[in-house]
Amino acid sequence: MTTLFNQPLNVINVGIAMFSDDLKKQHVPVTQLDWTPPGQGNMQVVEALDRLAEKQLAEKIAAANQIALERIIQSHPVLVGYDQAINVVPGMTRTTILHAGPPVSWENMCGAMKGAVTGALVFEGLATDLEDAARLAASGDITFSPCHEHDCVGSMAGVTSASMFMHIVENKTYGNRAFTNLSEQMAKILRMGANDQSVIDRLNWMRDVLGPMLRDAMNIIGEIDLRLMLAQALHMGDECHNRNNAGTTLLIQALTPGLIQAGYPVAQQREVFEFVASSDYFSGPTWMAMCKAALDAAHGIEYSTVVTTMARNGYEFGLRVSGLPGQWFTGPAQQVIGPMFAGYRPEDSGLDIGDSAITETYGIGGFAMATAPAIVALVGGTVEEAVDFSRQMREITLGENPNVTIPLLSFMGIPTAIDITSVAGSGILPVINTAIAHKDAGIGMIGAGIVHPPFSCFEKALLTFRDRYVL
Repeated sequence: MTTLFNQPLNVINVGIAMFSDDLKKQHVPVTQLDWTPPGQGNMQVVEALDRLAEKQLAEKIAAANQIALERIIQSHPVLVGYDQAINVVPGMTRTTILHAGPPVSWENMCGAMKGAVTGALVFEGLATDLEDAARLAASGDITFSPCHEHDCVGSMAGVTSASMFMHIVENKTYGNRAFTNLSEQMAKILRMGANDQSVIDRLNWMRDVLGPMLRDAMNIIGEIDLRLMLAQALHMGDECHNRNNAGTTLLIQALTPGLIQAGYPVAQQREVFEFVASSDYFSGPTWMAMCKAALDAAHGIEYSTVVTTMARNGYEFGLRVSGLPGQWFTGPAQQVIGPMFAGYRPEDSGLDIGDSAITETYGIGGFAMATAPAIVALVGGTVEEAVDFSRQMREITLGENPNVTIPLLSFMGIPTAIDITSVAGSGILPVINTAIAHKDAGIGMIGAGIVHPPFSCFEKALLTFRDRYVL
């Protein structure tokens, strides 16, 4: 023992990081091994994992998961058009407001979502002002429903109303379609909870100018291969959730021939090009609809433990599992940790919100941060951590998507098909990079950062799966 303490130490610390932090302060070399017990110590979860690992059931799960994985990989989403939600979104009515995340009532909506809802009601002409809109929203005369239950996704508050123009993305392999509304670009915008007259004016212009031009341009172009474009964007330094510099350039490049042939005045063409140039986020929603189209093709496969939806509404985090269709598994929305814009503090931020985690569910965004080291300037952390996230996410997924690769990791395919048993067994939670909206309505984006789902979502899903499939 005396000999041990008289020689230099090189420590490996397993689990609780505070021990390694103390050693580092004393300048002792230490390697931190992140580890949590299976099921985060919940014996119900451990027992459920043991039951699902029994040979006969395990073989059925493996076969179903192989089908789900293949459907995600073989999906070939293409952009086929743009049109107003009332014309294309299943179940949309003039008095329907779609929102991000799992179901939530008006009373439980966070500030950003309430701000977006009231702004949308004024935009639609259903309310005269924001006060009137709040009364209408609380009256029961407006139907609130998750975007995901209407083949849609919506970033941040995700609020989608009848007149808004939507991307129309078709999965050429399986024939299903997915939709999402257009990017308002960044900062003071409806999806972040802002709702003053400048926001309404922008929405009116998008409905009257931008949307029709994009619709008519696509009628000329025909279709745009989004899977190929996504692969290119990742090779050019995007992760296609919060960094979209390359993706937006590629998308507007593909749209431009149609835009200039669609017969609109030069002044309006200029407005559209200046709008796209104002922020690289223009293509962000496009990738969301693309990912939604691929994942919906893998939903509803009996015995599959693959996660097909991760979504947040600022109140709850929710996920859906392929083999448990029609069910949401929810837990409390989490605090997003990351840099804040000047003048704002962490206590100003609302909780995690948005359907944009569909990108991580597919395997890009936080799962592909190794392709976009520059993303750390927005969401915080280091380049090494960003690369490690991509490696770590491979531990909770069933495979890699060879159609979309990460050059820095020897062209490894993006981690694909999150498995609830892998999450529950390892304790590793999916990583999501995301924007931060102010906790109050009317303000907008105040930062960006990293967040993880609550483990309780996976715990509930796993126990429900056991109850459904264990005889």
